[in-house]
Amino acid sequence: MMMAGDMQSLAGETVGILAGWGRYPVAVAEAVRRRGGRTAILSIRDHADAALESLADHHGFVGVAEIGKAIDFFKRHGCGRATMAGKIHKTKLFAKHAWLRHLPDWTGLQTFWPHFVSQRRDNRDDSLLGAITNAFDTAGVRIVPATDLAPELLACGGVLAGRPLTRGQLADVAFGWRLAKELGRLDIGQAVVVKNRAPIALEAIEGTDECIRRAGRFCPAGGMVVVKVAKPQQDLRFDMPTIGIGTLQSLRAASASVLAVEAGKTILVDVDELADYALRSGITVVSYYDEAGQPALDAAQERVA
Repeated sequence: MMMAGDMQSLAGETVGILAGWGRYPVAVAEAVRRRGGRTAILSIRDHADAALESLADHHGFVGVAEIGKAIDFFKRHGCGRATMAGKIHKTKLFAKHAWLRHLPDWTGLQTFWPHFVSQRRDNRDDSLLGAITNAFDTAGVRIVPATDLAPELLACGGVLAGRPLTRGQLADVAFGWRLAKELGRLDIGQAVVVKNRAPIALEAIEGTDECIRRAGRFCPAGGMVVVKVAKPQQDLRFDMPTIGIGTLQSLRAASASVLAVEAGKTILVDVDELADYALRSGITVVSYYDEAGQPALDAAQERVA
């Protein structure tokens, strides 16, 4: 697989990592340590991988709304900058009595309260994550994109695993790309599943993996194309599209055949294992750079034709 980014030393720096679900925070922590940095890792309760504790020079747990506690932790350990990596399962936040387990601290209350009482504010991902980021920045802990710390995790363009796409698959990718960009513009989701230029499933609160598996139930014949892209207004400090083994396992379970992602704005976790799994599963993984709001697919379709 092809990756982007140059390696720079982090020697002498302690980097903060606010860690959600999945392998992504682990990959970021490993990259920081490879580059000579130290890690202060806060694992979000009920989400983060236990492996993070062994990768942390300083480790703690925090609730999803304990913003003040997180800021204090990073400042106490000398983190001038921190990053957010990993998924937050919003479905857990909407579970019955979830507020009892995720009570905000005072800073969290100040951060989120305007979004719940003002009719002019909303609770979409970008709005809430932007509010968290502003709270950290105001307190003197600068939130940076995880790719500033681990640029090698970014996907470059091309066929990353599997065979080149057929004309029909290219048409599905181009169709799905436009749908996914519009879905992202509305800050609803980042992934769509299509077949024969028809939308099968669109991602919302359930997340990419469940969206793909739902598409498999709707289209048991398989052969779908999954497209996952960055939002047109993507804030690279958070919520970047991330692909790991779990995503490919969902494609395989749904009998989907193609995964298309956006080059330069998609994180690939455990790339060697991803490539191996894709090849063994008969899945093609491709990556395109977005050009003026449209992927470089129309020209590719013409060449195939």
